[in-house]
Amino acid sequence: MNYIDSFIAVADDCPASEGVAPQEKGGKKTVAVIQYELLLGHPYEYTQEDVLFKTHVLHKGITAAELKSKGKKLREDFFEKEQPCLRTSPLARRYGWGFHFDPDGKVAMFPVGSKDYDRLSKRATKVMKAMRTSRA
Repeated sequence: MNYIDSFIAVADDCPASEGVAPQEKGGKKTVAVIQYELLLGHPYEYTQEDVLFKTHVLHKGITAAELKSKGKKLREDFFEKEQPCLRTSPLARRYGWGFHFDPDGKVAMFPVGSKDYDRLSKRATKVMKAMRTSRA
């Protein structure tokens, strides 16, 4: 499920012309906020699967104690069902962030329009667009 040496560019209908930090809603962290915080502070540290699972854990409020006792089982159960990849992330669909995956499958995010975004989107072996928010 992890991408290798790939780049996910922002969606064609992304309203952001630069990378925008997502905001909490109703005092709660959204999926976008969680992914943003995970990737902003840890470029090329996590695989796509790591990001998806950590997002699930944080969004659902799974405790550290639960993770310690049932972490492996929780992760297996999570990936038993098909999970949408980062092409569906609100960061790439609404907030103007692209994702680059290195040769080891580790991911970092870059704001659209930045030199790094432009360079990596041309250098990656595989480049794909994030999913559109609306139908074409």
